[in-house]
Amino acid sequence: MTTVLTPATPLTAADRCDRCGAQAYLRVVLLSGGELLFCAHHGRKFEPELKKIAAEIQDETERLTSAPAVNADTEDR
Repeated sequence: MTTVLTPATPLTAADRCDRCGAQAYLRVVLLSGGELLFCAHHGRKFEPELKKIAAEIQDETERLTSAPAVNADTEDR
C-alpha cells in the first residue's frame, strides 16, 4: 500500500494543542489516519512516542524564534 500525503496547510492561531489548548505548532498525522495538534512544549515532551505512530510530523516551532515580518505601510506610524 502506498500512502500519498498532501502538502500540509500552515498552522494558524486557531489551531490549538490537543493536550493543553495553547497555540499548536506541531501537527502529527497518524498512521491510522487521524491527526493530533501540539504546542511546542507537549510536542517535545511526547516526541519519542509520536515518532512511533506518525506518518508525518509538521513542525512549525521555528516560528517561535523568528522575527515577525514588518509591514512597510505601517512602519512609520
